Amino acid sequence: MTHYRQALRWPSALLVAGLLAGAWAVRADDSLDGDLEIRSAYAVPSHGVIVLSAHVIYPQNDRISAALKDGVTLSFDLEVLVSRHRRLWFDADAVDLTRRWELSYLAVSDRYLLRDVQSSGDSQESFPTLAAALVRLGQVEEWPIAVDSQLRSDEEWQIRLRAGVRRGTMPDALRALMFWSDGWHRASEWYSWTLVR
Repeated sequence: MTHYRQALRWPSALLVAGLLAGAWAVRADDSLDGDLEIRSAYAVPSHGVIVLSAHVIYPQNDRISAALKDGVTLSFDLEVLVSRHRRLWFDADAVDLTRRWELSYLAVSDRYLLRDVQSSGDSQESFPTLAAALVRLGQVEEWPIAVDSQLRSDEEWQIRLRAGVRRGTMPDALRALMFWSDGWHRASEWYSWTLVR
């Protein structure tokens, strides 16, 4: 009888572990719930350069805040494509750029640190709240995306913009728990318009 009870314990224990892991994975899949959209964007020539400005809304919820406080870094990307439509062939891409930031939480100062990953200097800002960091992150002002002479003025150029957020670095203890979860990656729909000069 003892062997029979022990034989039943292992499948029961595995079933419980599987249910817990599944529930955690479902919970992790909606970690980036909330708005992720480009509300507005435009590009204009300015002193021989095409500059882009945009207003992006990023998701904010308790899981994001808890993950940041547990040591997870979030990466935010802004992709821009500038292309010319061709009737009998693929579109001609003139510009394909990505701007990248990282957001982390500093427990010692109780502040959120936003860092421009691609900046030549150490460009970073700190914020008292997650909401303030996300608002700043969503304000893109005069990002130079092309030299005016790159885009011939006698042709029509289409600009497409997309925002994304994904999990960046994390402590080793969390990496072992979250290796199978892809709920930490989202991208907005493409926001498109025609360049007006």
